[in-house]
Formats: sequence, structure tokens, C-alpha cells
Amino acid sequence: MGSLVFLFASSLLLMVAATTVSAAIVEHSFNVQNLTVNRLCNRHVITAANGRLPGPSIRAREGDTLIIHVFNKSPYNLTIHWHGIHQMLSAWADGPDMITQCPIRPGNKYTYKFKIIKQEGTFWWHSHTSTLRATLYGAIIIRPRAGSSYPFPKPYREVPILLGEWWNGNVVDMANQALAHGTGPNISDAYTINGWPGDLYPCSQNQMYKLKVKQGKTYLLRITNAAVDNNLFYKIANHKMIVVAVDARYTNPYVTDVLVVASGQTIDVLLTADQPIGSYYMAARAYASAAGLEFDSTTTRGVIVYEGAPSWTSRTPLMPVLPAFNDTPTAHKFSTSLTALVGGPHWEPVPLKVDHKMFVSMGMALDVCPSNTTCQGPPVGAKLSASMNNVSFVPPSSLSLLQAFFFNVRGVYTTDFPVKPPVQFDYTNPSINGDLPLLFAPKGTRITKLKFNSTVEMVMQNTAIIGAENHPMHLHGFDFHVLAQGFGNFNPATDTLKYNLFNPQIRHTIGVPVGGWAVIRFVANNPGVWFMHCHFDGHLPIGLATAFVVENGPTPETTLPPPPVDLPQC
Repeated sequence: MGSLVFLFASSLLLMVAATTVSAAIVEHSFNVQNLTVNRLCNRHVITAANGRLPGPSIRAREGDTLIIHVFNKSPYNLTIHWHGIHQMLSAWADGPDMITQCPIRPGNKYTYKFKIIKQEGTFWWHSHTSTLRATLYGAIIIRPRAGSSYPFPKPYREVPILLGEWWNGNVVDMANQALAHGTGPNISDAYTINGWPGDLYPCSQNQMYKLKVKQGKTYLLRITNAAVDNNLFYKIANHKMIVVAVDARYTNPYVTDVLVVASGQTIDVLLTADQPIGSYYMAARAYASAAGLEFDSTTTRGVIVYEGAPSWTSRTPLMPVLPAFNDTPTAHKFSTSLTALVGGPHWEPVPLKVDHKMFVSMGMALDVCPSNTTCQGPPVGAKLSASMNNVSFVPPSSLSLLQAFFFNVRGVYTTDFPVKPPVQFDYTNPSINGDLPLLFAPKGTRITKLKFNSTVEMVMQNTAIIGAENHPMHLHGFDFHVLAQGFGNFNPATDTLKYNLFNPQIRHTIGVPVGGWAVIRFVANNPGVWFMHCHFDGHLPIGLATAFVVENGPTPETTLPPPPVDLPQC
């Protein structure tokens, strides 16, 4: 293991930068329609792309242009988001419903076109409408430009690992029912690895992902948490992993036997098949941080089979010991031990001058139950909601935010999102739930307007309203430096001294610690409208979100172009 870390450092020193290389056009067609599959003893009709679960993988190189034609042959409105891709000057292709576009109606199509600029690594695509992404998702793998190399030894093989979530039912109907009744999302029935639940579930002995390996070879596992409503622990029996990238940003090598992957995050690890020839389970299950909240406590597993090993069905593979569901110390240790690879490909130093400071309380809330409606949220008679700085986000209904910004249409949104909570309180103290007025957050489409190239620092403060939980917050259009994380209420007098300004990890999605806080910083150098939201689908439609409007820059090269002619209309 130590020699592999040494080779990692040597690879960085020997890395050759390509100066003149040609870029390609990578084109795909996604036919999105109903698909009947057998899972957990039943036949189910799901929404899928090109008849596959997960959907097709996209492979390209840095500098390539991607063109994806999406044909909506399903019965639902839909959009596709290219998770982690910055969409520099191509905000029209970002995909969140009613943020950058109106949905693609059934029977219609839309072509997403964008260039991969100064990005490489593991990304993914998914539906950004309702809960369709439970089955409508796939991998995006961006390799370095031709002539460039990874900042670590070239692996023998690269393997996408997509961790998913499965329901025995129609996910759209279940989500609509939860919204109507004001309750939390339905608990899933299984987790999956590359679409398969694994042999711990009923009728699933032959529905398990299998990875064949050669002893002594090193594999690059490109791991994505595509689960809809859960953060996950992931382990491989008797094997160590070396983390080399998170959210498509290279890290210093970090050796571990367990990963914590928040919903929406990606992690690249080097796995060396250095154990005796045999079979070994890989497994994933929930990291459930919210005390007293029901969750899917099942375990998905796949199997790694060494070349030359006897059939894994004749000899039980070794099973990893997973952390307890609520093992926050393990989750926090992993999440805070990662650092950026200074000087590596596409590394960016921390901006030191801050133009726009924000302190954002975030978490659950309540909403008034409409008249003539039976609501079942906690407490009974109210609807479950969520908010950031006591604003529960509501998307527009007649025009996307990006269209309203580009065409200067008034009345669609306001730019008065508060830079701090309207009322300061003891954010992480559960006793705040006795202050009933504090629990209700007004609805609104209030967002933040930013000058081009301004630097934003945001303290995200988790609250105990309704219950504290680790919230995976995803920012579209940018990556951010994670300066610090901690528990309790953020204290500017002492916690600012903990900022890592040298090599903090760079991400697009962060799990804000349960009952704690995280500080991020990013440069708003991409004109358009960019969504920020909790990546739990059960929390997004009830308001745990906001958006940034970034003004155009001073030159044509920093100005958002007009929308494509086939942009869907509302």
C-alpha cells in the first residue's frame, strides 16, 4: 500500500501537460420511456433511458463537446441534469426543472449541448424532475485530454460503481402523495449497486453486481451515490482503498477501509487486488444521522471475484463489517480527512478576498395545512417543510429563473434572499421546537444576485428544527472549497481560526454535519442562474433550496449566450 502512495506522488511529478490536442464531439441519444423490470419478486414499470438501469454511461475527455438528444417518450415531464459539470457559459443545458429550463413534455425532445472545460473525473447525470432520478440516472466519465495523464499510477481498469435506491411502487405517485399529505418521503425497499439489489433481498440471489479482478492488479473504482434520500457507508471485505478524488477533484491519497458518500457525491478510489484468491463482498447501507427517524436499514452488496477463485456460490464470500447506521464519528473523520492535491490538474487556490459573506441556517420546518385538506406531517395538522434562512424555496411555474434573468422578466423572483437568519437562536438545541412560531417558514422565490467574479463565503448552519440531520447540499455551476466543518453552533471568534486556506478539499456537494456547520467559499465566475439545494429528493420539493443569479462579465467571452431554439417552453 505504501509503494502505491509513493507511485502516486511520482506520477504527479512526471505528469505531462498536453499543449495542443484536438477535442471531439461526443453525441448520444437518450430515449426515455417505460421499462418493465423484475426486482424483489415483482414486475415493476419504471422510467429509464435506452431500456437500461442504470442508464447509458457517457465517456469523453476534457475539452470535448457533449451533445445529448433527449426524447421524452415517458408519461412524465422531465429534465436531465449533468451533475458536477460546471456548464461554463452553457447554463441553458444545466437541467434543473424551472431553474434553467421548463420541463420536456411527454412526446417532445430537447438537445443538451455543452463543453467540458477544465474538468475531469467522475460525474453523473440524472433526472431533475420529481423523483424520477430513482431510476433515470447514469455515469459520466471525463478522462484527461489526450497526452495528459492521471496524477497517480495508471490503473489496470476503471470501474463505475453507482449506488442507488429502489422502491416497490411508482416513485412519482409516492412523492406526490407525500407532498399532498405533508409527510416525509416513503422509505425505500432496497439499495442497489449498478442497478442490482444483491442477495440479501428476496428473490435476488441472481441479481447481484459482480466484479472480476486479477490478483495484483489495481483498479480505479468511480463511485457515485445516486440514492435518492440517503447518505451511504461503503466497504469491501479485507481490502483497503486509496481515495484519489472527490466530486471530480483530485485529492492527496487517503488510505481507508470505509467510505462515506453523501447523496450526489462521487469518490474515486484505487483498489489493489492484493488479497488471497477468493471472493469478497462489497456492501453499502445507510448513514442515518437523524435520531428517531425511520429509514431503510437494509444492506446491498455485490461481490468481487478473483480470477481463479472457486465459484462464489459454492463458498461464501467474506463480508465487510459496516459501521453502525448512526456512526457520525466515522462519517465525520472520513469527511474531514480529505485534502486537495495542490498543484494537481485543475487545482485552484483558495480565494482570500471575500466579497459576499452569508450565514445560512438550514433544515426542516413546518407549513400551514391548507383548508379542506388532511395533513399528516409532524405535528399532525401541519405539513412538513424545509427552509434556508427561514425562506422555504418555491420554484416559478410559468417561466424558468434563467429565462426571467436573461429576458429581464419581472415578478418571477426577487433578489432579497437574506444574508443571515431573520431571527438568531440556539440553532442546534432541540428545545427550540417548543417555540412554535420559529418552526414555520414562509414560502418564496427569494434568491441572491452576485457580481461576476465576486467571491462568496457561506457558513451553512444545520438546525435542530423538527430534527437535526446531515444534509447533502449541492451547488450547481461551481465547485467550492470546504474551509472547515464542525458540530454545534458556528462560533466566528474561534471557528474561523480552523479554516484550511492551503489545501482544503474542493467539492460540489457537501454533507453538512448533523447538528453542525460547514463553511464553503467559491468564485462566481459563471454567468447564469445556479441552483443550490439539498440532494435528498424528499427535502428539495418542500423548500430546502435557494439560487444565485450571477451577472454577465465585461466581455463577450464572459456573457451568457441566448437560449437554444429548441429550449422547452412552459
